[in-house]
Amino acid sequence: MKKYILDLKVGSAERLSEKHVLLKLTDDQPLPEMQAGQFAEIRVDGSATTFLRRPISINYVDRAANELWLLVAMVGDGTRRLGQLKAGDSLNCVLPLGNTFTGPQRPDARVLLVGGGVGVAPMLCLGAQLYGQGLRPTFLLGGRSKGDLLELDMFDKYGRVCVTTEDGSMGERGFVTNHTVLNEAFDRIYSCGPTPMMKAVARYAREHGIRCEVSLENMMACGLGACLCCVEKTTEGNVCVCKDGPVFDIDRLLW
Repeated sequence: MKKYILDLKVGSAERLSEKHVLLKLTDDQPLPEMQAGQFAEIRVDGSATTFLRRPISINYVDRAANELWLLVAMVGDGTRRLGQLKAGDSLNCVLPLGNTFTGPQRPDARVLLVGGGVGVAPMLCLGAQLYGQGLRPTFLLGGRSKGDLLELDMFDKYGRVCVTTEDGSMGERGFVTNHTVLNEAFDRIYSCGPTPMMKAVARYAREHGIRCEVSLENMMACGLGACLCCVEKTTEGNVCVCKDGPVFDIDRLLW
């Protein structure tokens, strides 16, 4: 898939929580084709300590509005600078990068999408994609507390939403792998979030013989496989997550 370097305009910057901002980017020309699982490398201007681009998952593509949504967790100098952007600002992006999720083969497949933290971002894009194919997936979303559960209204448009919080402030108390929805049968599982969460989801999938793909969140500084920051050990040797992923079938990972 062709890659682009674009100066996109910030249409809006919506603060979803104390540490999360939703950037809606647009352009005078139609945005390139993008798929769930792919990401953009964002140049951070105005930060004296940020020299490398920041990888941000594609959260949603609104074709009618010609908007690309990026969900940013403000955890360091670079992402905090992104959180200060306002409508009308320009953002230099390299996109789309990485691979995509493999769709289920059956049109009636029972699909579970598991997201935690900012890892919910590609799950929304994937859910919308599956919904457009006639599927209604189940979303299982987790956070430490109610305030960490993001974009629930959007998820609800595309499927059934189940949530967990560690403090019990919303949904079922505990981790996503403790949710009672896992007592149901699923044909495919997709997941993105903290590595311990994804490893737990992978264990569940293996124990139940369910094909599972995960989107890794390794540090990806270049997005092209040149800097070797994001190397992951697999059954085929070491690979660069940004170039060979970020989506992997769990059978390829040494988890």
